[in-house]
Amino acid sequence: MKKKTLKEAIEIEGIGLHTAKHTTVKIKPQDTGGIKFKRTDLSPEVIIAADPAHVTKTSRSTTIEQNEASITTIEHLMAALRGMGVDNALIEVDNEEIPILDGSAKFYVDKINAVGLVELSDDIEEFIIEEPISLRDESTGSEIIALPSDKYELHVIIDFPGAAVDEQTAGIHNLADFETEIAPCRTFVFTNELEHLLAHNLIKGGDLSNALVISEKGMTQEKLDNLTSKFGLPSHKINPNGIINNTELHFNNELARHKLLDLIGDLALVGKHIKGKIIAIKPGHKINTDFARILKKKALEQRKLKGIPMYDPDQTPIMDIEKVKSLLPHRYPFLMVDKIIEMSPNHVVGVKNVTVNEAFFQGHFPENPVFPGVLQMEALAQTGGILALSNVEEPKKWDTYFLKMDNVKFKAKVVPGDTLLLKMELLTPIRRGIVHMQGTAYVGSKLVSEGELIAQIIKRPE
Repeated sequence: MKKKTLKEAIEIEGIGLHTAKHTTVKIKPQDTGGIKFKRTDLSPEVIIAADPAHVTKTSRSTTIEQNEASITTIEHLMAALRGMGVDNALIEVDNEEIPILDGSAKFYVDKINAVGLVELSDDIEEFIIEEPISLRDESTGSEIIALPSDKYELHVIIDFPGAAVDEQTAGIHNLADFETEIAPCRTFVFTNELEHLLAHNLIKGGDLSNALVISEKGMTQEKLDNLTSKFGLPSHKINPNGIINNTELHFNNELARHKLLDLIGDLALVGKHIKGKIIAIKPGHKINTDFARILKKKALEQRKLKGIPMYDPDQTPIMDIEKVKSLLPHRYPFLMVDKIIEMSPNHVVGVKNVTVNEAFFQGHFPENPVFPGVLQMEALAQTGGILALSNVEEPKKWDTYFLKMDNVKFKAKVVPGDTLLLKMELLTPIRRGIVHMQGTAYVGSKLVSEGELIAQIIKRPE
């Protein structure tokens, strides 16, 4: 299956639930990059990737932050994008909070349907749950469990003993049902929470048009009248189902379905399509996003382990050393790739045979030779350079320069006698000479180093 994005940009505006600030949201198509938010009201503008690593607050909503710029209440929009199959998008906002609208994801879904989606060239990245993964918060009793399954399905169980509603459950077995079964379900709050939330500078934009208000057990009409008067709201009756609003529920279990909507939005931060069964008991944004961090880490580990290159010395390489030299300008003592054994439009695998005759072993270290980590990164970069330079005319007229290295980690020593397998995978298509790749280096099946490398190929001056 291929990734998808919007056919054209959409725009929506409204006030934030917690800040009461007016925000305009523009969701623009993107070919690559996943889901990213941009604060256009700041100078310079700040881009924040939708990633669990960027979550900073989870009190009644999910907030992401980078470089001291934050965006709050992203969960309903994230759920709409995931539920409707949008993999890449740039979300421009001119304030700090995504509009609450009616408290559901319906308006976002309607806007997405109005423009439609377009299929991209990149394949969908899938994270397969292969063994049980669980997280429990002992202080709240909340728990989330992921189990192997042949599809993405989610189940939620909620229970609010002090409220005038019974235990509720909800489930979705196919995201194709998100639009009709989950998207219309509205956020909710209990009457006994209102004063506390306001005291903590939350729900300043909340009213009976954007949230269901649920009475606690024992709520009398007199208590309700006092509460509505305090908040400057007109008098309301307590409905038999415990709902204060003059509205009908969309579903008998709308509260549980909304919790499921939040869960879909928070787990969308993983950035991959999940194949597995998720069961959440009393979920909330904190445990949701903590679980998203765990799944993201597991997905990266799974990708590395499944991507271990297989090296058979009896097989003729795709490129021998002479072909490598025809593409790379490096020479002794700095040529770090001996041959290429795999190559596709999006990845390449090279081999570096480590021998004690390497010049740097004289000083690194005498009587304890260790292949320097920085040279492992250089070897990976040279391998990636072969993929990049194989797509240009007259590669000898081009050079590759490092721009950046991120998330570099060294897992194990590399010593003389080791055969280093160097795998580089494109993270984004090469544009304007910028090469953005994920590098992993192995000795046998053991991961020894990894890093996210960015380089630029530049033509030499005549």
